[in-house]
Amino acid sequence: MRNRNLQTWVTCGHFTLPAVILIGLIVWVVTFDLQPALAQEQNSYLLWQWIGELGIPAWLSRALSFALYAIIGYFLIEINNTFAIIRMRASVQTSFYFLLITICLSLHQLCPGNIAALTFLFALFFLFKSYQQIKPASYLFHSFTFIGLGSLAFPQMTFLVPLWLIGAWNFQSLTFRSLCAAVMGWMLPYWMLLGYAVVNEQMNVFVAPFIELSTFQPIHHWADLPTWVLVTLGFLLIEFIVSAAHYLITGNEDKIRTRSYLNFLILVGSGIFLFIFLQPAHSLPLVSLLLIVISILMGHLFILANNRLSNGFFISTLLAFIFLLGFNLWILL
Repeated sequence: MRNRNLQTWVTCGHFTLPAVILIGLIVWVVTFDLQPALAQEQNSYLLWQWIGELGIPAWLSRALSFALYAIIGYFLIEINNTFAIIRMRASVQTSFYFLLITICLSLHQLCPGNIAALTFLFALFFLFKSYQQIKPASYLFHSFTFIGLGSLAFPQMTFLVPLWLIGAWNFQSLTFRSLCAAVMGWMLPYWMLLGYAVVNEQMNVFVAPFIELSTFQPIHHWADLPTWVLVTLGFLLIEFIVSAAHYLITGNEDKIRTRSYLNFLILVGSGIFLFIFLQPAHSLPLVSLLLIVISILMGHLFILANNRLSNGFFISTLLAFIFLLGFNLWILL
C-alpha cells in the first residue's frame, strides 16, 4: 500500500512537475563549471557549424537549450490534453521528460538535437490533428514543414518521412492531394534555404544537408561512444520495451483513436532505436527525439497501471534516474 501511494502521489501530485523543474535547474547550474567536459562533439553539419560561428556564449547556449526544453515540456501537456493519450489531464509525461533531459548532460547545451526535437514535436502534433480529417492536406503540409525545418539542423531527420507517411496512412489522412501537400511542406524550408544561398552566393550551404544525408557512418562507431551514452541507451530501451508491452497488453481499454496514436509512437520509437543501432554516430540527436516518445509512453504506463508489479517498476525507475544522474556526473569529474 505504501508503494502504491508513492506512485500515485508522485505521478498525480501537483508539486511533481515544479519539483522536477527545480531539480533540472539545479543540475543545469551545477554542471556549468563542467563546461569544458561537456563540450559538444564535432559534427559535419555545415549549417550547425555556420550557426556556431555566431559565437554564442556558453551561458546563453545553456539558457536557450533549457528554454527549448521548457517549450517542449509545455506542448507535451497540450498534446495530451488535445488528444487524450493518457485518458486524463496529466503533466507526468513532462515530468519524465525533464528527468530524462536532466540525466543526459551533453544535451544541456544548444545542439542540433534539441532544435530537431522541438520541430519533431510540432510535426507530431499536426500529424495527430490530421486523424480522419476530411481535408487533411493543410495538417500534413504543416507537419512535414516542421520535419523539413528540423532537417536543416539535423539532416538525418528526413529519414522520418517514411514513418510519417505510414502514420498518415494509418490515420486515414493520406490522399493524393495531402501527399502533394506533404512533399511541398518538406520542400518549403529548402526553398527558403536556396533563396538565401543564391542571394549570398553560398551554394555550399544549400547542398550541405543533402551531402550529410547521403553520408553513412560506420556501424562499428559503437566502440567510440562514451560509456554514459551506452548506459543511458540501455535504460531508455528498457523503459520503452516495458511501456510498449504494457500498452499492447492493456490497449483494449483505450479508444481506437488513442490506440492509433500510441501505435504510431511505438513505431517511431522502434524506428529511432533501429536508426541508432545502424548509425551510432548520430546517437545524441536521435536520443533527443527518442526522449519525447518515451516520456509519453512512460506517462501512459505509470498513470494507468497501478498494481504491485507497476509499483515495483516505478520505484526501480526512480532509483535508476538517481543512479544515472550520479553516474553521468561522476564521469565528468
